[in-house]
Amino acid sequence: MPIKNKVILFYNHRSGNGMFKNNLDKIIARYQADGKLVIPIRAADNSLTNFFESMNKETYLEEYCQVLVAGGDGTINICVNAMINNEIDLPLGILPAGTANDFAYYFEIPSNIDKMLDIALGGKSTYADVGVVNGRYFINVAAMGQVVDVSQKTDPVLKNSIGVLAYYLKGISELTDLKPIKVKLTTDNKVYDEKMYFMVVMNGKSAGGFKMISPTSEINDGLLDVILFRPMNVFEMPKVFMKILQGKHSLSRKVLHFKTSYLKIESDIDIPTDIDGEHGQKLPLTFSILHKKLRIMTAEEDMGNK
Repeated sequence: MPIKNKVILFYNHRSGNGMFKNNLDKIIARYQADGKLVIPIRAADNSLTNFFESMNKETYLEEYCQVLVAGGDGTINICVNAMINNEIDLPLGILPAGTANDFAYYFEIPSNIDKMLDIALGGKSTYADVGVVNGRYFINVAAMGQVVDVSQKTDPVLKNSIGVLAYYLKGISELTDLKPIKVKLTTDNKVYDEKMYFMVVMNGKSAGGFKMISPTSEINDGLLDVILFRPMNVFEMPKVFMKILQGKHSLSRKVLHFKTSYLKIESDIDIPTDIDGEHGQKLPLTFSILHKKLRIMTAEEDMGNK
């Protein structure tokens, strides 16, 4: 009988500040000491998808015990899309090595490599929802508007060197160019006609390093949190910004917030979109959710309800 000891390590060598490259030997050594064989796959083109497609689907569950991903939210997004599209149902260990690491932040996965590996090898897990937008899966956030494409315009070298601060600096430089955008939001039981500066559809709690952008989100409740920022003048912006930092912005009249399992977003304007930090699709966007689709390795069982 085959031994179920193989681990797929999907990694982005460009993510973050070199944490992964500097600790590759330690990762392999820890898994090897635990009796597991690590199979590294470098993030390039469709490398993981090609690997899954070539895998013998009848025997992979007898040989493989885990997928391990090292990188930021964008790398995790690629990994999850490849897993779901190829019906790979294995627990997912996360080694956060990106700039913001918002998905890992939800599960309180630390930045210390030894503690990351303790969690990945610890045997405890939590089920997480996966968002779906126009047939594409996302783990943490889908965003749209003139502000939320900041990460796409931020120099990768700057992001890796000064981290989340790079997002903030770029965002401030964009504020003077904001223009209201008309959108129509359709849910199962209500239609909203709104004007917005930007909006996010959240599965997790944080986005772009803003830790409290969606403080009431629960990652396995079967619902997405929709947060829309209405037009505001330059005097109102600092107040709303401070409320965002405190997680109290949903109380502002300049913010629309609701939960839903279905959403359609329409607009006559071509709006920049972003999915887990990478370029998204054009509107209209239709959202749904896969309830408890992923099993994430965590420090404690059932960390999703927090």
